[in-house]
Amino acid sequence: MAVPQFDLGKTTIGELVDIDAEQFGDSKALHYPKLGIQYNFREFRSLMNDVAKGFMALGIQKGEHIAIWANNVPEWLYTQFGTPKMGAILVTVNTNYRAFELEYLMKQSDSTTLIMIGGVKEKTEYIDVVNQVCPELKASEPGNLNCAKLPKLKNVIFIGEEKHPGMLNWSEVMAMGSRITDEQLAARQASCKPDDVINMQYTSGTTGFPKGVMLTHTNLIGNALSMAECMRLTSEDRLCIPVPFFHCFGCVLGTLTCMVSAACMCPVVAFNPVDVLQTIEACGCTAVHGVPTMFIAELEEMAKNQYNTGTLRTGIMAGAPCPIEVMKKVVNDMGASEICITYGQTEASPGITMTRTDDPLELRVSTVGRAIANVEVKIVDYETGKDAPAGVQGELCTRGYHVMKGYYNNEEATLKAIDKDGWLHTGDLAVMDKNGYVKITGRLKDMIIRGGENIYPREIEEFLYTHPKIKDVQVIGVPSEKYGEEVVAYVQVKQGEELTSEDLKKFCQGQISRHKIPAYWAFVNEYPTTASGKIQKYKLRNDAIQRLAREAAADIKTA
Repeated sequence: MAVPQFDLGKTTIGELVDIDAEQFGDSKALHYPKLGIQYNFREFRSLMNDVAKGFMALGIQKGEHIAIWANNVPEWLYTQFGTPKMGAILVTVNTNYRAFELEYLMKQSDSTTLIMIGGVKEKTEYIDVVNQVCPELKASEPGNLNCAKLPKLKNVIFIGEEKHPGMLNWSEVMAMGSRITDEQLAARQASCKPDDVINMQYTSGTTGFPKGVMLTHTNLIGNALSMAECMRLTSEDRLCIPVPFFHCFGCVLGTLTCMVSAACMCPVVAFNPVDVLQTIEACGCTAVHGVPTMFIAELEEMAKNQYNTGTLRTGIMAGAPCPIEVMKKVVNDMGASEICITYGQTEASPGITMTRTDDPLELRVSTVGRAIANVEVKIVDYETGKDAPAGVQGELCTRGYHVMKGYYNNEEATLKAIDKDGWLHTGDLAVMDKNGYVKITGRLKDMIIRGGENIYPREIEEFLYTHPKIKDVQVIGVPSEKYGEEVVAYVQVKQGEELTSEDLKKFCQGQISRHKIPAYWAFVNEYPTTASGKIQKYKLRNDAIQRLAREAAADIKTA
């Protein structure tokens, strides 16, 4: 059982692909059993070189931004490991995005290229959205887009066989790569440095709109390496990856963690429990990742039908608070006796703390572990900023190689997130025991986590404010046994106007992501406030718990 040998801080992701090919050439790198796709590490490197050449032939320069809008299709993964070889920066797009969100991300990120599938729910939903944002696309020459709303965007690449006006097909771009020599690619790859930004992921904030988190080769490789070490992954392991690639969970804790350990990537294109369990069987997976809702669905499916999960040993449950009883069932029923919990955020590449495979089960189900290697964690009093003693709640802060380079084109937000001493302030409340094990106890931010998706109330509020009949709106999260949390909107309607929940659901459909559309609507005349007039959202949350009879969900213990 072996792992790749390389120097952290001196290696780029493109070089890591080469190292795996040289040290583990015949070992299996990728297996999509449902698609009939298999590559060893030598074949995988050859394919990544072809992808990099295709992008170079298209005229994409080092440092340009390539956005990708797709689920876990093979081309997403090829783009992830092809771009570091030619220096373009990968910008990940949430598959739930709609017109309002896509336009904002593409504009703020200065992306020159968009790679996309036709859609996730419907065959042409993404096509329709892109044509809505860029009506000029249909009449443009492929590779020469001139879009009024997105002036930087020049290339739209479609993953699939069918032709769409104004778009290049993936196969066409790959064919163009024959113009680029091995020497040209080698020179481009040699110009890439470990401290270069290579990935941008968008995360929202309480101020409203998403921010582009800039992550470097070293940020990502270091974090993936820590995850692999905590799970004891080697070239003998095979990891089932049903979590979305556009999240750090998928593309760092998933695919890149496999690359740093020479484990085999076994992705699932779109999550459903049957496909996950069949992939585990077909590939003999030793590890599986997921948010709690995924594991719950898999356990329910296993209760109905028989699956062989006997090869499972480890994996990560993360992305939302992990119910203790679910963890125990994953250990006992699925056989993942060394399943781990990870805590982090995108700004930290993303892992900050993690349980270890040899931690007692009690620690693995009741905490989010301790700091990963080469990372500092402290709890500070959120009013004084001083270190909090063991067992006392405060804000969790972290420092180390894993802290982002900053938010793209947003120095003000960067300075708020990272202090002068290099500590990233997470905004999460936690307690740490004398042995360094952490429990997350709440959030300073108003973030809602629904089924592993981070939802920021202000972003939804900003959108709903555009409704002509809404006077004011406050969005909060309410506990949910299925999703962890669900979205509730408290709406004040303008005098003389009338609104129903159905009216507002229709207003949201097609404009914001489905998971952001409030599941429940409450119409009120006033909000609870402090003496200074600040709205007390915790009182709204308590009201929602009572209105919806969610007391039992609120009492579920999590790590």
